Amino acid sequence: MDKEFIEKHLDYVLTETDFDFLGEKKVGKVRDSYFSKDKVVLITTDRQSAFDRILAAVPFKGQVLNQVSAWWFEQTKDIVPNHVLSIPDPNVTIARPCEILPVEVVVRTALTGTTSTSIWVNYQKGQREFGGLTLPDGLKKNTILEKPILTPTTKFEEHDRNLTGEEIVKEELLSATDWQKVSELALKLFTFGQKESAKRNLILESTKYEFGKTADGQIVIADEIHTPDSSRYWLADTYKERIEEGKEPDNIDKEFLRLWFAEHCDPYKDKILPEAPKELVAELSRRYIMLYEMITDQKFQYDVSEPILERIKNNLKKYAA
Repeated sequence: MDKEFIEKHLDYVLTETDFDFLGEKKVGKVRDSYFSKDKVVLITTDRQSAFDRILAAVPFKGQVLNQVSAWWFEQTKDIVPNHVLSIPDPNVTIARPCEILPVEVVVRTALTGTTSTSIWVNYQKGQREFGGLTLPDGLKKNTILEKPILTPTTKFEEHDRNLTGEEIVKEELLSATDWQKVSELALKLFTFGQKESAKRNLILESTKYEFGKTADGQIVIADEIHTPDSSRYWLADTYKERIEEGKEPDNIDKEFLRLWFAEHCDPYKDKILPEAPKELVAELSRRYIMLYEMITDQKFQYDVSEPILERIKNNLKKYAA
């Protein structure tokens, strides 16, 4: 899909839903979730979030996130069970009910980032201990670490807070057994994701995982997996050259939009944010679609002949609570 087509369809976005027939509604940063006794309906919108804010609405983004997750869930189901029951619509996942664990497990493999929880921001402030790895002074941004590290954060607090494994257990966010289990699973998933990404000229630099526990006590991977929202992807073949030139890596995620907002305002403190430039929104959509095609080896299929809400409503009628 070319950028010109996207620019003509900047208003073809899903920003909110209102489907009372699906059950109790909960609105997240990107997903609208509907809960009933035997299922959860997850509708991925085109809302673009960062810095705990909504920055823009990006055409086709929700579809890309939902379908990229569906692909990765299928590829990783032998590593860890997931919450997926079915995918009845490009923007929708029907999932098993589970209790989402109150810790996001973030895995990183480079000294980078722009948010308050990123290791580059905290490295600049003088922190040197990250996920059991002690970093020396004098490292440059985007340096690849000697091994992936876990930097878990809180899940349900107003602002994400960095945690250590010891703090997770001490604060009784997770039991020692559950923390060991999800940390091992996160590293297995990340290692698999890195290998598959490398085959596609991609560096999976970092990602976050959300785990849940089903009624029978089984730990499953939930929410999303290895999407351009939850992960940072760099192009592998240009990484070394760009780092040597002092440039940012070529990325296929939302980092460049984060950087634009970080340069033009204080996204954590400013009450009103500037409007995201239309050309950046269109470019982000193009990159999301390109990443979908690189990861899945499939042509992105889309249909703008009917409103998104109408299509979703028709596809979800049989799932009424």
